[in-house]
This record gives sequence, structure tokens and C-alpha cells, in this order.
Amino acid sequence: MQSPPFLSFRTAAAAAALRLLASSFQNPSSCFLRTMTSTVSQKSLISGVRQKPLVTQNLMSGVSFPASSAMHVLSSTVCGSRNRMPEEEVDSSGGLLIVVSFYKFADFPDHADMRKPLKDLCEKERVSGGIILAPEGINGSICGTQESVEKVLAFIQSDERLNGLRQVECPVSPEEEAIHHGHTSKSPLGAGEDAPFRWDHVRVKVKKEIVTLGMPAVSPIKMVGKYVNPKDWNEVISDPNTMVIDVRNSYETRIGRFKGAVDPSTDSFREFPSWVNDLLQSAESISQQEESDPNTGTKYISRCEEPKVPPPRVAMYCTGGIRCEKASSFLLSKGFKEVYQLEGGILKYLEEVPQVESLWEGECFVFDKRVSVEHGLTEGTFKLCYGCKQPVSDEDMESPEWEYGVTCPYCYSSKSEEEKERARARQRQFETWGVIGGPDKGRRPTTGEKQQHQL
Repeated sequence: MQSPPFLSFRTAAAAAALRLLASSFQNPSSCFLRTMTSTVSQKSLISGVRQKPLVTQNLMSGVSFPASSAMHVLSSTVCGSRNRMPEEEVDSSGGLLIVVSFYKFADFPDHADMRKPLKDLCEKERVSGGIILAPEGINGSICGTQESVEKVLAFIQSDERLNGLRQVECPVSPEEEAIHHGHTSKSPLGAGEDAPFRWDHVRVKVKKEIVTLGMPAVSPIKMVGKYVNPKDWNEVISDPNTMVIDVRNSYETRIGRFKGAVDPSTDSFREFPSWVNDLLQSAESISQQEESDPNTGTKYISRCEEPKVPPPRVAMYCTGGIRCEKASSFLLSKGFKEVYQLEGGILKYLEEVPQVESLWEGECFVFDKRVSVEHGLTEGTFKLCYGCKQPVSDEDMESPEWEYGVTCPYCYSSKSEEEKERARARQRQFETWGVIGGPDKGRRPTTGEKQQHQL
């Protein structure tokens, strides 16, 4: 199977980053990096076909290594503490990257006032990702160096209503660090196809809710379930009297969930209240009894005023914990007495609980370019279908319904031929220019630019 076009962008990103690193060396003999850069750059940005690895000579150590290891070399030099170089020779723009997901429910009516200064700070610090501001609080996931991310989080928490963010931190692989530091704002690589987020782009949106349930009356600020530490989670969900509910959507539960968990099979979080109402109706029907009239012997169905099957003890979980906040608040409003939720969500569990003790099965879907993570929050094996944004496995990509950037087995039958053609056109733009819409990004090109594009 032909390698997806984005694989070639990894190579070009590494080359750009290597050029940056090579320029920082004072010793001429260290210019092996420039040789490696020119060798690596010979790969085509358009074809998307991975070439056989070339061997490059390391003039510092006399050791030969494949060009594909260039990003590992870079991450051990540019990206921070994993190097043996003198400090003054390290590129100051580098640094170990982290991904931090965070949220906080709060009474925040003037939320829109924070949008511009927050976006400006993220752009200044080269922090990427997405942040949502709403009257009920803040929700976001951002990527950047440790120092830059801490500055953004400090700014957010300078508003005392948002102080005490619930957050989960994930590491970034050396390869992703190399790609991140290799981007430039004038390069088509700025699209960041392989990076966990686009470093040159942050979305700060103003919405009605930070997580959409469509029920404004449900407020975690007023009441919420009991938090369960990841280390205590196994004991809670192993209780046979506990109903374990996965609050995520079907495309997420498909690739992984906790052993024995109930899957509501929802396509969006908005459907969760309807699923709960159906669950309560089922419990109520069980409480109905068949009785006989003592005088006539006629049998009839009676309903008890108090259901004989009360709402069960419930333990819920989701990716990072935010959906459980609203879900638990909703269950409590419906009469459930014991409602528990996994603190920090699946991500915190996979980070803290050893795999040998884990009750988690499969991988966890995440909403960034990593697509999925495994224990220890290492990047998983799933890729993303850009036609429907669902996770796909290697087996899915062998299906005749798989077409990179267009369709997968989960969306092929639901897409019209017109939609598929639009997706193919979009994919051709990306393969040619590295960005959707071409280098103009929606701007009408000048005559000179048109001629340059045609060359």
C-alpha cells in the first residue's frame, strides 16, 4: 500500500529543523548536518512515497546511521536536556514539548473579554491547540514548550474564577518535537500535518457551553458526582453492584474501554440524556407487578409508587473528565443517589496505573494529531480518516473502502459521490501545497504569484 502523502512532510520538517541546527555550530566539521539536510531534502513533497533510507556519515563520531534517524539526533540536541553539547550551542528556540488538556467550570459571564488577550499570548509564545470560552467556564488542549504552556495557564488562572484548573499533561515524542521546531510560518509545513497541533495556529472560540449537552439547567457548579482517584478506580468498577458507564461516543468506545463498561452507543454527547431517560424507564417497568383482584380473580398490572429497582450505583468515565462533570450532574438531578466519576479521566488512569494492574482494554481516542494513546500516554496505533474524523486501524486501511483523505469503512456508504470528489480535490491541494486551499489560503493570488505557482 502506498504511504500516505503526509509521511513526506515528516522528512521535510526534519530537514528544515536540521538546517536550523547546523547554522548554530561554530565548528566547520560539524556541518555533517548540512550534508544530511540536503540528502533528506531530496525526497518529494508531492509524491508521498517513502524512499529507502539513505546512510549519512556522522563526522563527529565516525558512526554511520540512516537518514531516518535525523529526528532522533535533532531531539537529542535542539530539544532540551537530552544532549551532551555545550549549552551555548543549543538552539534557544527549542525545548521539550508537552500537551496539556484542562478545564474549569465557573460562573464566567464576561468570558468573551478573555478571547483576544489569550489568543495573542498563545501566538506570541507559539502555543498551539484549541480553547473554548463560555459562560460556564473554560475548556482547552494546548501544545508548546513547558515554559510557554505554563505562561498561558498562569494567565488563565490569573482570573480567580478559573484558578484551580483540572489538567492532564501528556509528553510529546522526539519525532514530534523535531517536526514542531522545524516549522516556519512561511513554509507549507506550517500546516503541521504530523505535529500534535499546528504550532502556528491556535483556536480560541467563544461558545454557549464548554462541552455541549444542550441542557443549560445542568450545572456541575451546583452539584457533581464523587471523584475517584485513578488508583482506586479498579476497586470501584469491580463491585458487581456498580454500573460502569462510558460517557464517550461510539467512535471512541470502538477502539477501547474499561472491562465490563456499558456503552450508550451515542453519536454525540447531546444524546446522553435520552439514553439515561430510556434507562430509567426500563428500571421503572421492572418495578411493575402482576396482581389479582381478591373478589373477581382478575389479573392486572400495578405500578408501585416507589420503584423496586432504584437507580443503580453508577461509575462513569470519559477521556479527560469534563463530560463526566455534566453527566454526573444530570444523573443526580434524575434521582440517582450514588454517582462516581474517574478523576482526570482515562488519560490520568493510563498515566498513573501500571499496565499489569490495568482494567483498560484497547487504546484511548484523543482529539489531536496523535489520534490515540496507550498506557503511559504513548502514541497509539490508530490513524485518522480525514473524511469523517474517525479513528482507523491498519486493518481498516487495507479495506477497499479506504481512500486516504476521502473515505474509510465507517463513512464510505454515507458519503455521496459529490462529497467524495470534494474530498479528493481537497486532498490534491494538500499534496501539492501542504495546506488546504493552496499557498494563498483563500486569498486571491497576484499575477506574479500565479506565474510562480505555475512553474
